[in-house]
Amino acid sequence: MITQKMKYALKALLALADEAAQEQPRALTIEEIAKRSGTPKRFLEHILLEVRNAGVIASTRGRSGGYSLIKPPAEVSISALLRTIDGPIAPLPCLSRSAYQRCEDCTDEASCRIRKIFAEVFWSYLVLIDSLTLADMLRSDAVAEQVMGEAAQA
Repeated sequence: MITQKMKYALKALLALADEAAQEQPRALTIEEIAKRSGTPKRFLEHILLEVRNAGVIASTRGRSGGYSLIKPPAEVSISALLRTIDGPIAPLPCLSRSAYQRCEDCTDEASCRIRKIFAEVFWSYLVLIDSLTLADMLRSDAVAEQVMGEAAQA
């Protein structure tokens, strides 16, 4: 499950991506992003700092300052953003790519039935989530159809 913080980050990025698609895009202030995305302004500053530190957006100061998308939407990985905002996404610490830890009560990972079943589910999830980008979210109807079609085939 994604956190509310991640939802806010995605909404803010979608607002910035919509602006970037305009003929003459400009940087958006936090107030503009909050209004366009329906996100509370008080949360945005911290969230946008994390996204900026991840190299997805840039901030500029001054009269025409604000935030702007610096990566094309097709290069903004949803799974990388999810890890940046929410941390590890694995259901068990022994399955995490970025924060692997052996489970305290595990005697043998190779024969752990809990690990095996969650690994199957998690890897299926990863195949899908690793393929999604901000560009896919901009085409959300197509993504919803793709996801529903793949789920029906599974």
